[in-house]
Formats: sequence, structure tokens, C-alpha cells
Amino acid sequence: MNAIYLDNNATTRATDEVIEAMARCEREQFGNPSSLHRVGQAARHAVETARQDVAKLMGARPHDVVFTSGGTESDNLAILGTLAAYPTRRHVVTSAVEHVAVHSLGERLEKDGYRVTRVGVDAAGALNLDELESAIGDDTAIVSMMHANNETGVLFPIRRVAEIVSARGTVLHVDAVQTVGRIAVDVADLGANLLSASAHKMHGPKGAGALYVGRRTRLRSQLMGGHQERDIRPGTQNVAAIVGFGVAARRAREWIGDGSWGRVAGLRDRLEREIHRRVPCASVIGDPAHRVPNTSNIAFESLEAEAILIALSEEGLCASSGSACSSGSLEPSHVLKAMGIEQRVAHGAIRFSLSVDTTDEEIDAALEIVPRVIGRLSGSAPNRRDA
Repeated sequence: MNAIYLDNNATTRATDEVIEAMARCEREQFGNPSSLHRVGQAARHAVETARQDVAKLMGARPHDVVFTSGGTESDNLAILGTLAAYPTRRHVVTSAVEHVAVHSLGERLEKDGYRVTRVGVDAAGALNLDELESAIGDDTAIVSMMHANNETGVLFPIRRVAEIVSARGTVLHVDAVQTVGRIAVDVADLGANLLSASAHKMHGPKGAGALYVGRRTRLRSQLMGGHQERDIRPGTQNVAAIVGFGVAARRAREWIGDGSWGRVAGLRDRLEREIHRRVPCASVIGDPAHRVPNTSNIAFESLEAEAILIALSEEGLCASSGSACSSGSLEPSHVLKAMGIEQRVAHGAIRFSLSVDTTDEEIDAALEIVPRVIGRLSGSAPNRRDA
């Protein structure tokens, strides 16, 4: 399929190396990794090799990496597992712009009688640290904060967040699904007790994720079954997907080290600059100085995101209106609402997310398609701002 794919925050294309490693695993390492015979132990070795590679990517000890089915499960396990470990603490602190995996869980926890405090952000998406500090109390079981926002790419100052949380004796969970594999992430440097990652955001397979569980961090399993993954996440491991995760993690470390993401940031900046110049109603949402290198949220005032996305897709360009988990909704995302973005702007917000696969030629093509589509939808020919 010859599409200009700029929706990499939703998912990325698995590399050929990942696909080949997974196929080889299904043929040759098909055993149950909990079995004691040779075939089972070959599968176990494959899982542990992948665990080492994923651990290196996030600066963790292999023993501290628990494999899951993805970022959503990792987020849920971190929060629910901590609440189960501290049953007398009935308070959770998070931000107003979390991914729906955390945002929706917070809503359910409130229905179950927990108190949930959502720390606000400013118009640029920056976290209110003073509000965070005041929110944490003696009954706070966990603070769950994202590292980078999935819709705007804005980074939170997690090191400072960790200092605040640690000083209050509370557990910190970091949703790093949009950063692990894209920027250097070191769990010790960040100060996280728990940290979530997902393979399919870094050119690995869907269905594999990880939760870093730091030493002396109390966490209770949310599933009953076998003794896999340190009794934290029982169930037979998805060996092929975990193997693919490990291969993707090795490649991600190379990309972070060789400057590939600097090239992606340059493409992202050119896309923003030229759309802003060619489309008068376009504005970039979020702090441009503190964000991951691949993400751009551009709003087209007085238009509807769904209509824009359909028109872009018809021209061969794939983008998103925010989190893929909430696509189809006609309401602006909770992220843009929390940032105080006006509805007439928020309704037309489109997320363009690039990857190391993105080429100059694809950005050139996008810069022809986007102004043409916006001009057609707005009922006027596209014109240009002065450079």
C-alpha cells in the first residue's frame, strides 16, 4: 500500500528484521517457556534475551522488566497493582492530559470510591508542578504521569516530578509509551518506580509491552494463574511478540545513538513551518521546545478533524485526530480541553506523527496534499502567509 503514513503515534510498521525474527521464533522456538524440556528452554532463552535488550533500552536491570500485552495493560497493572499493595490508601494523582488507558481508569476508580486528582496543564501543555505538589497527601497511593503526551508530543519534566513524589513517600508510575525507543530513557535517571513501554510504538509488533518494576516497589498481580513474570503477570508469554520486541529495542538504541531522530525532528519542523506558511487557518498546538521529535498537532480553525482526516486519506495521507483509542468521537479530546484550546480550534486539530521511516519525499507530498485539502474544505483556494 503506497500511503504517506504520518500516524506513527498510533502504531509503527514493524521492521523486516522484527518480522523475520518472529517468524523464525514461531518455527523454531515454539515451546512453552515454562517447560523444562529443550524446546521449552529454547523459548525461555529467547524471552530472556529479549528481556535483556528491552532492559538496556530503558536503563533497567533485566530482572526489573515484566512483559505484558502492551502499554494499556502496563498502565493498568501499575496503578491497580499499587492500589492493591496499599489498600488503605484511596487516592490517585495523575494529570488532566493522560492517555485514555490512565484517564479512563481514573474515571472507573472514582466510581469505585477512590479519590482521583488530575493536575492541570497550561495552554502549551506544560504540567503545573505547584498543583502537583499540593495534590499529594498522606493517603496518596500512586502518582501516574505520562512522559510525553500522545497527542501533542509535549514532554513532562519527569525528573522534577520524581523529586516531588519521592519527597512525599509516594510511588511514581511513568507512562513512557511515546518516549521509550524515541529518546534516551533511563529509569534510574528519571526516578520512576514503575514505567510503561510498548513494542508497537518502536517498529515492533502489537501485543507486546513492558512494565519496569523498580527494586523494593510493592506491586500485586491483577491476574491469577502461573508463576510467569515474577508472579506479577501470570500466563504463558507471547514468545514471538516478545522476541520481536527485543529486536525492535536493539534497533531503537541504534537509532537514538546515530542521530536518526534528529533528522525526523527536522522533517517535523519543516512540515509545521510550511503548513503554517501555506494555510492561514493553521496553528501548532503545544510547547515547541519541549516535546518528542516526531509529533506535531496542527489545528485548522473552524474545520472538523473527521472531515479533514477522511479527505487526507482519500489523497493517500494517513494522520490522526489524537489518540487512536478514542477515534470516532465528535468531541474534542480531553487533552485539548484541558489545555484550554478554544472549541473552534480544537475541533480541527490533526496529529501528524513521523518515524524513522518517514522520508523527505513524503513530507514534500504531504505539503502539497494538506493545503489542497484544507482549501477545499474551507471553500477557498489555499493561499500563503509571508515567509
